[in-house]
Amino acid sequence: MSAGSGPGTPAALLGRGEVRHERLRPTPHRFAYPTYFVLLPLRRLAAQGWQGESLAHDRFAAVSFHEVDHGDGRGDCVAWADELLKAAGIVDADGELWLHCYPRVAGFVFKPVSFWYAHRADGSLSAVIAEVNNTFGERHCYLLSGPQLGWGRTVQATKVFHVSPFCRTTGHYRFRFLRTDRPDRPDPPAGASGAEAAGAPRTVVRVDHDDEHGPLLRTSVSGRLQPATAGALRSAFLGMPLMTLGVIARIHWQALQLWLKRVPFVRKPVPPETFVTR
Repeated sequence: MSAGSGPGTPAALLGRGEVRHERLRPTPHRFAYPTYFVLLPLRRLAAQGWQGESLAHDRFAAVSFHEVDHGDGRGDCVAWADELLKAAGIVDADGELWLHCYPRVAGFVFKPVSFWYAHRADGSLSAVIAEVNNTFGERHCYLLSGPQLGWGRTVQATKVFHVSPFCRTTGHYRFRFLRTDRPDRPDPPAGASGAEAAGAPRTVVRVDHDDEHGPLLRTSVSGRLQPATAGALRSAFLGMPLMTLGVIARIHWQALQLWLKRVPFVRKPVPPETFVTR
C-alpha cells in the first residue's frame, strides 16, 4: 500500500529533503539548501474532505495549504486542473491528481515551481503540469503529456517564461520525475530486501535548462516522504520556521552572487500571451 493511502493514514504527505542548483557557464556556480514540501492527493481530499487531516486547509496555521495559491487562483484546484487538461484534449486523466508544492508557512508562500501529477485510473501518468512562478508576481504552466511521459523518463518543453534575470528566455527544459512509491506499481512484498523495502518513500524531480550552446543549468528537488501528521508538520516548521522568507532571501542572495561574478544581466521580456505552454 502506498504511503498515505491506507486506513487511518493521512492522505497528505510531507517531503523533507534538498534543493540543488548548478550553473555550468559562463561562470560555474552551485548551491544546495534543505527544504520541505507537501504532496497532496487532491481528488481524494476533494471527495472525502479535509477532516482528520493535520495539514490546515484554506485557513491560517503554522503550515497550511490554500487553493487560491495555485492555478488561476479561483480556489478550486481540481476544477482548474480538469479544465486545463480537458482543453488540451487529455481525457484519460481520471485517476488521482497529486500536487507537489510548497505550503504556506506562517501565512507566507512563494512557490518557484509546483508539479501536478495527473494519473490515469490504473495509476500511470497521463500528464504533468509544471506551474512556475517568478519573483515579478507572474505565473506560467508547462503541460507535459504524450507517449514520452513516464516515471524515470526525460521529457522536454520549450522555455517561454522568464524566471531568472541571469538566464535568457531561450532553449528548452528537460524534466525527469521519480517516485519510489508511485501508484502504478505494487509495494514490495513482505520480507523484501534492498533499499526499496528498507527506505522511506522518496521523490526526486530534475529540471535542467539547455540553451543553443548546450546544458546551462541543472536543478533538482528531492525528499523522503512521510505522512503529514501533526508531529511531522510541527517538526518541519520548527526546523525552518521562516522557510518561505528564506526561499525569497536565498533567491536574491544567489542573484547577488551571480552579479558579483559578472554573469550577464537579462532584462525581463514580455510574458507569454498564453497561460499554458504544451
